[in-house]
Amino acid sequence: MANTVDHNSSSPQNHARAHRVIASLNREQVDVLDKIGKDALFSSGTKLSRTEILSALVNVLRRLNLTGEGIQSPAQFEQRVVDLVIKARGGKHHA
Repeated sequence: MANTVDHNSSSPQNHARAHRVIASLNREQVDVLDKIGKDALFSSGTKLSRTEILSALVNVLRRLNLTGEGIQSPAQFEQRVVDLVIKARGGKHHA
């Protein structure tokens, strides 16, 4: 059973009740999340937590209407996400 905590966020994309999700990431993946959070802190004064970053990514997937239909591997899912992001950006790749 998932633990729930009250979560009051100003973002309309988040719900009043949040569920705890345990994710196993490798060190490189965690470093990416930490870098994004620190980049936000140093550029705007607001640090994004790992949880806020992951939550925002889930919201993006929802906005892209991504489904798991037909997905047979994590690599295929990752490529589908990349393809949808590129399409949403008008076909422009970003470094």
